[in-house]
Amino acid sequence: MNDDILDEVRAIREAHAAAFHFDLDAIYADIKQREMEHQAQGARFIDPPATPRQVKSPYQGIRFGHRLCEEQRADQKRSG
Repeated sequence: MNDDILDEVRAIREAHAAAFHFDLDAIYADIKQREMEHQAQGARFIDPPATPRQVKSPYQGIRFGHRLCEEQRADQKRSG
């Protein structure tokens, strides 16, 4: 199955990488430079959280195949 949007994104990414001879350091420097230019124009970039948010759902163990932690087991016993 072909996805036109993904094909276009991949083509743009390939062209961008080719412009820098596939040098990862140069690609990274260009991306950071573009970020600084966008920020100078008023764009805001939001940093990811320092630690991932912990979901305390009774279904977490089921959804992701993990065993429930002790706290979740205690919550389940209390709730019925």
